[in-house]
Amino acid sequence: MVAVEPDAAPAPGDGDMALARLVQTYLDHLVVERGVSRHTLQAYRRDLQRYTAFLAGEGVRDPGTVTPALVAEHAMRLRAGVPADDGDGWAVPPLAPASVARAVVAVRSLHRFAVDEGVSATDPAAEVRPPTPGRRLPKALRLDQVQALLAVPPPDGPLGLREAALLEVLYGTGTRISEAVGLDVDEVSRTLDDPAVGLRVLGKGRKERLVPLGSYARAAVTAYLVRGRPSLAARGSGSPALFLGSRGARLSRQSAWAVLQEVAGRAGLGTEVS
Repeated sequence: MVAVEPDAAPAPGDGDMALARLVQTYLDHLVVERGVSRHTLQAYRRDLQRYTAFLAGEGVRDPGTVTPALVAEHAMRLRAGVPADDGDGWAVPPLAPASVARAVVAVRSLHRFAVDEGVSATDPAAEVRPPTPGRRLPKALRLDQVQALLAVPPPDGPLGLREAALLEVLYGTGTRISEAVGLDVDEVSRTLDDPAVGLRVLGKGRKERLVPLGSYARAAVTAYLVRGRPSLAARGSGSPALFLGSRGARLSRQSAWAVLQEVAGRAGLGTEVS
């Protein structure tokens, strides 16, 4: 009988598969020790596979050689995306802030587990914080991106007219989403009658400010008031709001944000407006 010697245990950090083994061990830990759901496990697996692919691209396969700078770079790429080499589209599309936050949590948990298990001496992800999902329109949208949003043909009907008016107001005046959905018809009508007076909006802390309503925004709002809003208003109970939802009530901030995201998708901007 020939004795078969067991394979020698790999030294910590030795070989290309060290990081892959760590990820699989951690996923097993999530199932056995923490009893996570299948959905949660799939989300962790997806986020960590994306992370290990990034590290492999940087020539890193040993968890002991991961640095804080690499973890931060991964988080930055998730937020910003990676443009295609030919400049047409994305090699890696950017993720929404909530998705980036979830992925960073997965990476932080993996490295904390590695320290607890003695695989790594230090935690390179300890100081990398998940981004806080934002609700404001970004200040840094390029002109061509704004033009791409505004050039997307809106759907037919009242909702399409509302979409066009909402986009023109947001990008033509620089108002926040919460300010735009807080506008009432009477206030906007006064500005349409006399554009020189400006549009009065209420911002944070109920602070009032005046913003100009340009010709494109005035035209889009007028078209919506004449051909779109009346049919939406007929479904509700007489809301004074300028922007109405499909049931005739004031459009919520969340619904307006969803409209913006949907238009961004049709414009091919992915999640750049998040």
